[in-house]
Amino acid sequence: MSKLVGLWLDHEKAFLVSLDGDRVTTGRMESGVEGRVRCAGGSRSRTPWGPQDVVSESGMEERRKHQLRRYYQRVIAALEDARRILILGPGEAKVEFEKEMRKSTVLSAKISAVEPADKLTEKQLVARVKEFFTPDALRR
Repeated sequence: MSKLVGLWLDHEKAFLVSLDGDRVTTGRMESGVEGRVRCAGGSRSRTPWGPQDVVSESGMEERRKHQLRRYYQRVIAALEDARRILILGPGEAKVEFEKEMRKSTVLSAKISAVEPADKLTEKQLVARVKEFFTPDALRR
């Protein structure tokens, strides 16, 4: 339970960096979420003022939302043994993930910070997580 975890995520993938004493482990998780797909639209009837087939965008958006929720739940399952968690990422994914974690009071207490971060290499991510969890930074 002494693990400190840094997490960088967007809607496509998540990178985890775990600090357990002097040991550093990294991992990657793909989301499998479909990208935004433009619907081709409906078709018209051959008769004037006839019925039209309409493509439901709300159904596709709802399916994407459920896929994202399942992805966030898989990432949360990988973070259960963490003591403190730093969440990084571009765009809305980090905020959506934080909201999903805040639904549980146990997980909510583990969140140290949520910060914006552009794309990082694995080494940059490890350095950022180590810097965040240094004893001097923890006292701030």
